[in-house]
Amino acid sequence: MALILGGIGLAVLVAYLVKSPLMTEVGVAKAQPVAYSHQQHVGGLGLDCRYCHSSVEESNMAGIPSTEVCMGCHTQVSPDSPALQLVRASQEEKTPLAWIRVHDLADYVYFNHAIHVKGGIGCESCHGRIDQMVVVAKAETLQMEWCLDCHRAPEKYVRPRTAVFEMGWEPPADQLAQGRQLMADYGIEVAALTDCSICHR
Repeated sequence: MALILGGIGLAVLVAYLVKSPLMTEVGVAKAQPVAYSHQQHVGGLGLDCRYCHSSVEESNMAGIPSTEVCMGCHTQVSPDSPALQLVRASQEEKTPLAWIRVHDLADYVYFNHAIHVKGGIGCESCHGRIDQMVVVAKAETLQMEWCLDCHRAPEKYVRPRTAVFEMGWEPPADQLAQGRQLMADYGIEVAALTDCSICHR
């Protein structure tokens, strides 16, 4: 009996650990080599996601901003700030900044940013309120069951393409009806979204 209870206890512990921040890193802020505040740049200054993540509409990768993107502003704005020393050095030495990945899917998972953007899935649906983060942390687990929640019922999450990059977007009262209409407009077929080959290739 003790062996059975011990096995059940171990299973419960493992199930808890798999979903805990220790494993998922949800809510764990990752300091970057350069202290870049999305709260300041996106929330305060109103920078659009695409300014730094320029390939998000055409590529499976959103793109990590190059030094040139940073210096596009900072040759004029706070050019001598000590906080930008690494950025200036990167430009002078022509070496890329070593940003630390916050959202890093397993190698066996295929994810395409462009498809989700074209399908009306907002940045904040996966990344959370990035405009309120001083240091970026994962907002969602990005585990398979979380992804499937959306893939099985995308009408709950689809928004107009014009609102994909909008932070704080509020779904309308008739979101399910509007979501279904947008799915039809965008050519989203629910049956295909749960096929294993969509994410595992």
